[in-house]
Amino acid sequence: MPLDADREVPGLIVKFGDYPLHHGGVGAIRSLGRMGVPMYAITEDAYTPAASSRYLKRAFVWPTTGAEEPDHLVEGLLRIGRRIGRPTVLIPTDEEAAVLIAEHQDALGDRFLFPRVDPALPRRLASKQGLHELCAEHGIPSPAAAFPQSYDDIADFAEKARFPIVAKNREAFVRRSRPAVNGTTKIATREGLLALARDWGTRPGVILQEYLPREDAEDWIVHAYADADANPLALFTGVKVRSWPPHAGMTANAYVVDNPELADLAARFVKQIGFSGVIDLDLRFDRRDGRYKLLDFNPRMGAQFRLFESESGVDVVRAMHLDLTGRRVPEGEQRAGQRYVVENIDVPALLAYRRSGYTTPHAPGRPSGTELAWLAGDDPLPFVTMLARLVRPGAKHLYELWRTNRRGSGASTN
Repeated sequence: MPLDADREVPGLIVKFGDYPLHHGGVGAIRSLGRMGVPMYAITEDAYTPAASSRYLKRAFVWPTTGAEEPDHLVEGLLRIGRRIGRPTVLIPTDEEAAVLIAEHQDALGDRFLFPRVDPALPRRLASKQGLHELCAEHGIPSPAAAFPQSYDDIADFAEKARFPIVAKNREAFVRRSRPAVNGTTKIATREGLLALARDWGTRPGVILQEYLPREDAEDWIVHAYADADANPLALFTGVKVRSWPPHAGMTANAYVVDNPELADLAARFVKQIGFSGVIDLDLRFDRRDGRYKLLDFNPRMGAQFRLFESESGVDVVRAMHLDLTGRRVPEGEQRAGQRYVVENIDVPALLAYRRSGYTTPHAPGRPSGTELAWLAGDDPLPFVTMLARLVRPGAKHLYELWRTNRRGSGASTN
């Protein structure tokens, strides 16, 4: 049965910063656009993959860095809302957008529809330190972590730490302006950590985290949409097969796998913290103690959300639109065995994983179906546009992520 979407209420993809090759935004445009929902998007320019989608009614070209003053961004959103001319569901694709919407609900509420949540909660969830503290408060396992305040703190940590370790930017909101690392970075030795730390300034904005060895761990993901009472109306679990950079970056290849234990853990945490909206969780199963450890809680749509769809045709973005427009969200089991492939990053990831010999035990031997991030028969132009733009900036971005990880691990041979 087709979903009963309100086609009078558009959707707006909200993104801040310069990352034009974002397959999640394209996925959301297609997901709601196929239901007949008018779709709009904020784009860096008129030639992004999202702007080329046949399901996009209009691209609002608005180059941003993600570091602008909040009042400037709010006014820009309101200006776009006035141009659309009717209440519109906001779909943030990054932490900056999710936090801005939560912290300015009163200013945006007359023009837009979005889940109402404690204004301080998304910022805390997007912070690595804030998430670590929330996990401790509510008994959710997470990797051991340290939050150094100076170079001396790092040096003291290095004397006692068991390497390898992982370094991440502590706050999501400094990654655009003054990132300490380009994404999750594995550091193999004390010397490697101290070499990187020299560039982090007097107040290093990093979290130093326990490394869960890949031979003893497996990466899992949870996507969900929770209503105003923090009850999940759609909740999905899957296993990550490959990522780029390897074992530390964004999902390149994943499968839907039923995991009731993980679903219960995620639903319990969402209820405990009172979160409403779309979430994207990354967890690592540690075989050494048999626990799922929460690595990231993204309070917004995940780029790979189209991996998950229920037998009734619901994904997390559709669930949000249906719920916010007063429609019923149909129940249905997730389509286990479905595979998701991000074409432009799965190719290098596949080569790296083959060299390492790493496999994912819970991945099905054969997919029941495959969803490609970019290529779609009913919407081919985003794929073509992605290829055209990948050659230079996309390849440079992949190289920078790889180089950062190599720098942290390369010190082990010195």
